[in-house]
Amino acid sequence: MVIGLVMKYTYDTKGNYQRAANITRNTAETQISVYLNIDGTGVGEIDTGVPFLDHMLEQITRHGLFDLTVKCQGDTHIDDHHSVEDTGIAIGQALKQALGDKKGIRRYGHFYAPLDESLSRVVVDISGRPSLHMNVPFTRSHVGKMDVDLFSEFFYGLVNNAAITLHIDNLKGQNSHHQIESVFKALARALRMACELDVRAGDKLPSTKEML
Repeated sequence: MVIGLVMKYTYDTKGNYQRAANITRNTAETQISVYLNIDGTGVGEIDTGVPFLDHMLEQITRHGLFDLTVKCQGDTHIDDHHSVEDTGIAIGQALKQALGDKKGIRRYGHFYAPLDESLSRVVVDISGRPSLHMNVPFTRSHVGKMDVDLFSEFFYGLVNNAAITLHIDNLKGQNSHHQIESVFKALARALRMACELDVRAGDKLPSTKEML
């Protein structure tokens, strides 16, 4: 397995610093490249080989205003499991790298996102302690052609490699497409909030331990 982690410091047209990272992750099962800019404008170019996952990641770019490029070639002739899980791993690695020393971030983020009859809540803590707590009572086994069991695999990959605490709750919903899409929309907004720089905090870490 080959994994490349490259910090890429960029500036916008006004000279503002942007936090970004490139990740390359190659295994016998998947070959993935990810570019993530936390301080982006919502530009996305996503091709995981799993169309419904692409649709969900588009929610991250649009509602989180992250710039995100994902290219994945995986063994989807077997099933989508490796591509979905490894995409979560690579995005998690990119997020952790792009956050850098985490000084001045808000650290915590939360959001309620409705989608018709569905309502989801996501709470994020950029804690340095990987932990996933997910409660989504899907009403069917697949959304499109995607097995709903794979969403937890994606989130485990994201959480373990970004080193964040993530609470996901679908509070109500009857349509599984609406359930998981409201989750991703809430995740986008919660991550956006948690990653934002707090000008009042300056270069302080949001932790009495002085480490995250």
